Amino acid sequence: MRILITEFMDDTAVDGLRAAHEVAYDPGLVDDATRLLDEAPTCDALIVRNRTQVRGELLAALGRCKVVGRLGVGLDNIDVEGCAARGIQVIPATGANAHSVAEYVVATAMLLLRGAYGSTESVAAGQWPRHALSQGRELAGKTLGLVGFGSIGQQTARLARALGMRVAAFTRAGGEEALRAAGVPARSLDDLLAEADVVSLHVPLTDATRQLLDARRIAGMKKGAILINTARGGIVDEQALVSALRSGQLAGAALDVFAEEPLVRADQFRGCPNLLLTPHIAGLSVEANERVSSLVASKVLEALR
Repeated sequence: MRILITEFMDDTAVDGLRAAHEVAYDPGLVDDATRLLDEAPTCDALIVRNRTQVRGELLAALGRCKVVGRLGVGLDNIDVEGCAARGIQVIPATGANAHSVAEYVVATAMLLLRGAYGSTESVAAGQWPRHALSQGRELAGKTLGLVGFGSIGQQTARLARALGMRVAAFTRAGGEEALRAAGVPARSLDDLLAEADVVSLHVPLTDATRQLLDARRIAGMKKGAILINTARGGIVDEQALVSALRSGQLAGAALDVFAEEPLVRADQFRGCPNLLLTPHIAGLSVEANERVSSLVASKVLEALR
């Protein structure tokens, strides 16, 4: 059987796939739509990350495909219902990159609360901005508000509690059991935003979550709070967030995901205070890539048996 891999994957996992089947591995294929459509009809399995859009023409071209492996957890780039209608199994790497994202959230929260790590050039130049940088806040004792409580939210809660944070969460109907098991109190979304010192988003992008944090909800966040989005960009009104940072309503924010990736309209972010931008890498680390790739490879092989 033939496996087509359109984005980067850990070499060891690719070698494991090659030992069992023919593999066409080209991390640049995602950017060559014509060649991708040419390759699609001959594959029995397709492995992608978040940029390959498994819908429309590509999905129609997957005439003999049995399984789509997703090197990550979000499925907004995959027409899951369309795959099911064609008998194609969709396999995400649920949980495999949770620790990487959780570390990103906690480390970023510490960085933004403390606000003391941008002084290298001034100190090296002989300046001594000690007073200006001595007003930072500690993580311990602060409240972390988790919007969503899946595997990533749960791991983030564990790390945050280990560092002395209080944790509360908002979850969709059906997620209450996980909250009870973890001993995390449930809140309505608006109550959570008003209470939390740090808000971290961990929900998929759906019709129900698009612009979930709109201008009204951002205005309802606790003054001086921090917002961290490692979920999907469309969940946050980016312009409203920038306005809240510029006005001082929020003390900081970190965006790892954006409504458009790469950024098309970056001007709105330029000069914005206390804003960290990263290129969709919260779930990417050497260790996470190994876990994600290994998990997807093993499940794809199982599906092809």
